[in-house]
Amino acid sequence: MTLRSIAACILVPALLLPGCTEAPAEARSDRYGGVFNINETEHFRSIFPLSVKQANAWRVAGQIYEGLVKVHPGDLHVMPALAESWEVDGSGREYTFSLREGVRFHDDPAFPGGRGRELEAADVVACFERICTPGMGDEMFWLFNDRVVGAEVYHRSLVAGGTGAGGVQGIKALDERTVRITLRQPSPLFLLVLTHPGCWIYPHELIDAHGSKLADHAIGTGPFRLHSVGADQAMVLRRWEHYWDKDEAGRTLPYLDAVRITFDQAKDREFQHFLHGHLTMVDELPADEPEALADSIDKASGRRLFRAWTMPSMSVQYYGFNVRKAPFDDVRVRRALALAIDRSKLVEVVLHGMAIPAGHGLVPPGMQGYPYDLVPGVPFDPDSAARLLADAGYPGGRGFPPVVVQVNNDGFAYLRVAEAVQEMLERSLGIGITLSVLPSTQHYERVESGGALMWRGGWIADHPDPENFLALLDSRGISVNGGPAGLNTTGYSSARFDSLLQAGAARPNPAERLRSFALAEQQAMQDLPLLPLYHERSVRVAQPYVEGLSLNPIEWLDLSRVWFNKALRDPA
Repeated sequence: MTLRSIAACILVPALLLPGCTEAPAEARSDRYGGVFNINETEHFRSIFPLSVKQANAWRVAGQIYEGLVKVHPGDLHVMPALAESWEVDGSGREYTFSLREGVRFHDDPAFPGGRGRELEAADVVACFERICTPGMGDEMFWLFNDRVVGAEVYHRSLVAGGTGAGGVQGIKALDERTVRITLRQPSPLFLLVLTHPGCWIYPHELIDAHGSKLADHAIGTGPFRLHSVGADQAMVLRRWEHYWDKDEAGRTLPYLDAVRITFDQAKDREFQHFLHGHLTMVDELPADEPEALADSIDKASGRRLFRAWTMPSMSVQYYGFNVRKAPFDDVRVRRALALAIDRSKLVEVVLHGMAIPAGHGLVPPGMQGYPYDLVPGVPFDPDSAARLLADAGYPGGRGFPPVVVQVNNDGFAYLRVAEAVQEMLERSLGIGITLSVLPSTQHYERVESGGALMWRGGWIADHPDPENFLALLDSRGISVNGGPAGLNTTGYSSARFDSLLQAGAARPNPAERLRSFALAEQQAMQDLPLLPLYHERSVRVAQPYVEGLSLNPIEWLDLSRVWFNKALRDPA
C-alpha cells in the first residue's frame, strides 16, 4: 500500500504507518483498512505471556497471542480459539483438545527464511510446561499448581536440579494436533483458566532467538503481529495476513490494517487527543471529566461525536501492606487504617461517582451466585480506628513510625485518592504518611521485590471468577528466597485461607465452591493484608465510525472484528 492510500486509513498525517498491509484479495470489502490508534498511560513491562500482569499489556498482547480457548468480548462465554473443539471425559478430569489445521505463527527472523511455521501440539505442551518451570513460570505457576496432574512434581524436580525428563505427567501431545490435559480433580472453570494470558501459545523459536529481549519481540498466532517498537516509544501491530479466523460471510479477519499504541502518561491530554480525532478509542476518562459522557451528541446538529460504553467492572483498587514488616505486621494497625478511610467519600468526591465503594472485600459485585453476605465489610469508623491504634501502642498516633505510601500516577485518579487517604489518616488517627509517586515500572518492581511498605494496587479479572481475585493472597504466590514474585506481594500466609481457597477450587458443586471462596475471603478480611477501597466503573469511548467494538466487565479487548464505517468517518 502506498503512502497516498495509507492517508485514507487514519485521521492524523503524523501517525502514518509505512507499508500497511493490503486488504485481502477476496472482494476488498468496505470493511477493510484503517489504523486503530490507542494510547496507554503506562509503559508495558512485558508482553510475553508468562509475564503479562498489567491490564494494558493484557489488552495489547491479546491482539498478538491466543490460547486454546478465549472469552467472547461481549458476554464472556468461552469460545474455541486455537482448539477447534474439545471433549471432557466422564470423570471431569481429562480434557482432550483438537487443534485447528493451518494455524501459522507470525513471520519472524527466528524461523528459517523468516516464514512462520504451523502450530503443533508440541508447542502447546512446551508452553504449558514452561508455566511449571522455575525462573520462567513463577508468575503463572498458580494456574496449574494443585490443578494439573504432575505440575508440582515437575516443578520440584527442576528446583532440586533435575532435568524434568518426561515432562508434566498431565500434559501430553497425543499426535500433532491433539493435546490431553489431566487434572487432579474436576475443575468446573478450567476452560476459563485456559483463557488466561499465561496459557497463550508461542513457538520455542521465540525463546531460542529472542529470549533475552522479549520486551521487544513477540511471535503469536493472533490477528495482529508485532511490527515495531519505535524510537518514539510507539508500538505498531500490523495485520496478520495469514490469520486463521473468518467472519460470518467467510471474509478473512482482521479488517484493520494496523494498531498503533502510544504512551502519553497525561490522562487529560489523552482525552483531548481523542476529542480532536487523534485517537480511535480511550479507556477511562480523566477524573475531572465525569460529565464528558453526556456530551457524546452535538446539541446543535444532533450528530454523534463519539460512542460511549460504561458498566461496573470486575476490578478492585486497594492498598497493600507488607505484613512482614512493622508496623503492618500488627493486624490492629492494618484494621485501624482501614476503619479510618471513608470509601464513600472517595467515590463521591474524588472519583465523581465513577466507582462503587468496596462494601465487602476484594471480590467485586456481579459474580453470579457468590455469597457476598458471608464477607463482612470494613465500615468507616474513626473512633474504633483510634482505639485500635492506641491498643497497638500508638495513642493519638504518637510514636507511629514514618510510613511512605507508594503510588503510581498513571491511572484513574490514583494520586488524588492517595492525597485524600493521607488527609483522612492524619485527621482520624493523628499519623502522618508521606506519598511517593513513581513511574509504573519502578512502582511494580519495588512492590514485587518487597521494597514497599504500603502501596496502591489494583486488579481486574483475567477471567470472571472469585478465585482470580483471591489468588492475590494465596501463600503459594509469595516470592521465595528473593526469586521472581508471584501474585502475593503482601507476604500474607494463613493456613485457613489457603485451605478454603484450595477446597473451593476442587469442589464441583458451584454453590459449595463459591461458599468456600467466600469463607476464605472472610478470613482475609479479618486479617486485612490489603485494604479494599473501591471497584471502578469501566468506561470506553470510541470515534463514531468504529463498528464491532464492545465493552465487558473485564475490559477484554478483541480488535479482530473491529472495522471503520467509511460513510460515518468520511461523510459527503
